[in-house]
Amino acid sequence: MKTVILIGALGKMGQAALSGLGKHKVITAGRSGNVDHIVDITDEQSIEALYAKVGHFDAVVNTVGVCEYAPFVEMTEAQWMTTVMSKMMGQINLVRIGQKYIADGGSFTLISGILNIKPIPFAIADATTSGAIDTFVKCVAYEMPRNTRINVVNPTVLTEAWDVYGEMMPGFEPVPGKLVGKAFERSVDGFITGEVIFVDA
Repeated sequence: MKTVILIGALGKMGQAALSGLGKHKVITAGRSGNVDHIVDITDEQSIEALYAKVGHFDAVVNTVGVCEYAPFVEMTEAQWMTTVMSKMMGQINLVRIGQKYIADGGSFTLISGILNIKPIPFAIADATTSGAIDTFVKCVAYEMPRNTRINVVNPTVLTEAWDVYGEMMPGFEPVPGKLVGKAFERSVDGFITGEVIFVDA
């Protein structure tokens, strides 16, 4: 049994990840709500405090990243930076800071998303930062210390979230959260590293 920090545990993607982590001790974290620890991934001090409070842990699974949606011609720098500082730098900082705390041979699992492969209108910032995280994981795997592994789950839209996102994604086939949970399980319990784990219909 591993000790896993699950960030974004209360969201639909967090619940999907949780379904694949059943045999582990899961420590929940998020920006608000009934979680074990409050954390804001856009704040380095908040990330550092989370790791220091938890102490020993074997894996970090992140399922959050705030993205702004708007047509490219209308996107402001502030909207771009909201997305960059959360979905990109927030996740990079989880790894950059976390590699000092995580147990030897531990693992990080980040989240990207299918929109960098199958773009839709208004989602340029989401697609761009998802692509950046996929690239980050593939490259940084060569530099991770102490046999630490890192992967990213790149899912399509969840069945459980189709009522929210379905209208934006015509022609997409949603996948059940349990299937996405298997991708997180493979990342945490397998031996792969530097992999983009696609979950698409």
